Amino acid sequence: MASEGAEYDGAGDTKAADSKTADSKTADPKTADPKIAAAIAAAEAAGPQSGQTVRVDSWIWAVRLVKTRSLGATACRGGHVRVNGERVKPAHAVRVGDEVRLRHEGRERVVVVTRLIRKRVGAPVAAQCYVDNSPPPPPREAITPAGVRDRGAGRPTKRDRREMERLRGLAGPVQARTRPGGGFGPAPGGPGPGGGSHKPRP
Repeated sequence: MASEGAEYDGAGDTKAADSKTADSKTADPKTADPKIAAAIAAAEAAGPQSGQTVRVDSWIWAVRLVKTRSLGATACRGGHVRVNGERVKPAHAVRVGDEVRLRHEGRERVVVVTRLIRKRVGAPVAAQCYVDNSPPPPPREAITPAGVRDRGAGRPTKRDRREMERLRGLAGPVQARTRPGGGFGPAPGGPGPGGGSHKPRP
């Protein structure tokens, strides 16, 4: 009987060990990664105090969707920021679960708020504060202004300048000068082939 009890206790210890192993496998991978866990802790530290709200212009700046808070406020005033489909003012309070749409620098960002923060944080920490549902960015050619040359390409040639003027719409139609009697060439009294002007002999 004693040996049977010992065998039973050993089986129980084995089951307990197996359950702990299963729990460790099903643990959240975000908390298992020390870098992500540190980012989440930093995001929670940057959050508001109990009972405080977070302005939308402050939040989009804190999570690095815009470079400055003033740009966030300007985007709100210009109607480029929507929360749950509604245009909002800079002082609008965001909540967890809100969908924030931002049109900035030729790109639309669509994010869902998962954490509220008031202080600007690094990119890894900011990524823990929202779910990014943004469409892919447009190709570089679609957002590059016409006539802009790559850095280090050197001075443009005459052909490059004509092409840039054509793209900008600055080049007008080329008009050939004609003589009063017909034919092409310099007008009477204009410079001759030698670079001087034709003067009648006395």
